[in-house]
Amino acid sequence: MNSTRTYFRRVAVYCGSSGGVGTHYLDAARAAGSFLAERGIDLVYGGGRVGMMGAVAEGALMKGGRVYGVIPEKLKARELAHEGLTELFIVDSMHARKTMMASMADAFVALPGGWGTLEEVFEVVTWSQLNYHKKPVGLLNVRGYYDHLVAFLDHAMTEGFIRPIHRPLCASADTMDALLDRLSKLQIPDIGRWIDKP
Repeated sequence: MNSTRTYFRRVAVYCGSSGGVGTHYLDAARAAGSFLAERGIDLVYGGGRVGMMGAVAEGALMKGGRVYGVIPEKLKARELAHEGLTELFIVDSMHARKTMMASMADAFVALPGGWGTLEEVFEVVTWSQLNYHKKPVGLLNVRGYYDHLVAFLDHAMTEGFIRPIHRPLCASADTMDALLDRLSKLQIPDIGRWIDKP
């Protein structure tokens, strides 16, 4: 796909503060940031300048994109806050960071990352399921990074812990273009359609 459509005004990206092994993950993060900027989509992210976070921000900034970082005061020095952003918000807690990022974004994308990335993406999926927001969530499956997680989510559905109506709430694709296209078409079920059913 080579779409040039603008899907969302702002996208929150969750990703690691490390770069993983090799250079391919960092390259993918820069490409993701560039993709958003080239389509006029603002980037909202965790505010760091190292690892995947730094790469996605630099990718967007190099293409003239607007980049908004949100970082807790406690992590500002540890994650080496990026000082060259469109705007950097310093908040008092991780909860405040996640709440602010969620309020600023129209959609959420997880690039490869560790515990924090997984926690953040599953929280916004849960908020979507419960209709605290109706914003789509997706995994950018760089080099099959999320293959096992996607398989597990399918398994959880088969075993009755994720309802089939909710399985699409965490979409995945190998490219940003395909992922944002999928997210733009995602229908989030109203809580009244399933909450009172066994």
